[in-house]
Amino acid sequence: MRTSASGVALALTVASLTGPAQAHPPTTQVNVWVTTPDRAELLHQRTPVAFHDGASDLTTITVDPRTSYQTMDGFGASITDSSAAVLYKLSPADRERTLRSLFDPKQGIGVSFLRQPVGSSDFTAAAEHYTYDDVPAGQTDFGLKQFTIAHDQQQVLPLLRRAKQLNPALKVMATPWSPPAWMKTADSLVGGRLKDDPKVYDAYARYLVKFVQAYARAGVPIDFLSIQNEPQNRKPSAYPGTDMPVRQEAAVITALGPLLQKASPRTKILGYDHNWTTHPGDVASTPPGEDPETDYPYKLLQTPAAKWIAGTAYHCYSGDPSKQTDLHNAFPSKGIWFTECSGSHGPTDTPPQIFRGTLTWHARTLMLGTTRNWAKSVVNWNIALDSTGGPHLGGCDSCTGLVTLQPDGTVTTDAEYYTIGHLSKFVKPGAVRVGSTSYGTTGWNGQLMSAAFRNPDGTTALVVHNENDDPRSFAVAVGGKSFEYELPGGSIATYTWGRMQTDVPQQLTVASATASVNAADAGLLTDQDGSTVWQSKAAQAPGQWVQADLGKAQTVREVALDSGGNLGDYARGYEVAVSNDGVSWKTVASGASTAQLTTVKLRPTHARYVRVTSTGTAANWWSLADLRLYR
Repeated sequence: MRTSASGVALALTVASLTGPAQAHPPTTQVNVWVTTPDRAELLHQRTPVAFHDGASDLTTITVDPRTSYQTMDGFGASITDSSAAVLYKLSPADRERTLRSLFDPKQGIGVSFLRQPVGSSDFTAAAEHYTYDDVPAGQTDFGLKQFTIAHDQQQVLPLLRRAKQLNPALKVMATPWSPPAWMKTADSLVGGRLKDDPKVYDAYARYLVKFVQAYARAGVPIDFLSIQNEPQNRKPSAYPGTDMPVRQEAAVITALGPLLQKASPRTKILGYDHNWTTHPGDVASTPPGEDPETDYPYKLLQTPAAKWIAGTAYHCYSGDPSKQTDLHNAFPSKGIWFTECSGSHGPTDTPPQIFRGTLTWHARTLMLGTTRNWAKSVVNWNIALDSTGGPHLGGCDSCTGLVTLQPDGTVTTDAEYYTIGHLSKFVKPGAVRVGSTSYGTTGWNGQLMSAAFRNPDGTTALVVHNENDDPRSFAVAVGGKSFEYELPGGSIATYTWGRMQTDVPQQLTVASATASVNAADAGLLTDQDGSTVWQSKAAQAPGQWVQADLGKAQTVREVALDSGGNLGDYARGYEVAVSNDGVSWKTVASGASTAQLTTVKLRPTHARYVRVTSTGTAANWWSLADLRLYR
């Protein structure tokens, strides 16, 4: 997309972004958008396909709209001070065009979540770092008389207001990189801690409330607020940062909670706002004699301050997204938000290498890894940077944004534009993630990954990433209908469809599983994770069996044997038997599999135990990514 006047180019395919992404297609039609790592297709809308009755012999992604997980709040990045400066280098017309490409749900990708620094971060165009209440060294301002957001009124707030006009569903989170220096032990924005004084905790809480109120008056209500960006990053590289142990964060939240509830009831407090695991460098920098608090979010949610905390925010720079599920399992009533990750590159990486590497890593780790692990948001770092990865003051010198201002005045789209766009354009705030089988891993195993979402209007969006470098053919099944598709190597696709008239069975929860061979891995049969696979670890032979215990007798109408990406490892023959005591068995079905997914229909059968026995012979192992039971 190129303007005729100033020569600003936005590397988008217009047709791909102006189509009716949220239109209601016929109940069997599936709209398809694809992005490939060689940039041959960039959110390109392909010819629609259609569901048909029956199953497929291809690897099958099963979408289960009756199984629900978290509600989504949005997808996006941050209009940092640096991003604002970059966008204001454009002419008003070109800036508007770029903002539309980012925030307009029809003409652009509909970015729906922004995480905004409260004061300065490493990505600032200012000559010096700042907060909203800076006073000369040695002075204090407990009355907050010097508080002002004048800095943000120049560029940041006008951009935020325009973004909310373009996408009224946009949510805004705010995060400070440092309290004002006069509140800190070293009287500096870079490093140090809050002074261990109740009056300081109270002042900082009031400072954050004043920020929320000032932004609301400026037309940008704050939906989420965390207390400190990366509270375990004790040695930030020449940019604002604060070492804030659990006890101090809890103290601030205890003071903040009641004040914020009165001043801005819509604003939810998020805790931690740091990596999936404590970075080894942060562990090493722990002061002598102190706990490195590698279980920081757990400890925080065990304090009395937890009553004010909606949930936990995570970053990507250490660990993996499975840690989100671990925390969810420990505190299921608290939400999970993923709030920062930047694309990055090596000094000699070429643009094609950067695009491919960023697209594929973000696809499997952020788009799908975080959402399949309970994240209610997926948020990158800067929304816009220049070609040098700046401007910035300290911190990262190899970060990338969603869009980049090039030296020749063109604005180009980065890989993050598409990884966020494949979500934000089609998965609306308020959408609920629903069940879908997924066989890939965040560590890369060359399989297919997926996540499915049901929008508030009843449409469904399914995001699929082909981790393999080669094309992969597969099927998507919903109830008794399916369609087949081939996805290029390394690519991302979003599939959308309207309400469907098909019978979708309800999946049963399995209490435990066992097997006659390799029983140690039997739990992988029913863990709802297609990337983990139980295997016989021996050639298929009659008499090998796997067994599920429902915990109590229930009605079973369907059994699904899913071998995942292990093509050829399906049972050559099978027999399904049921029991109420685990001793006396009744055979209710038998047959032969022909492909990765075998669905066995049963007459309504009341039983506690279901056993599937191999009755065939093959040199292949017997592999099952999932053994699913339905009623």
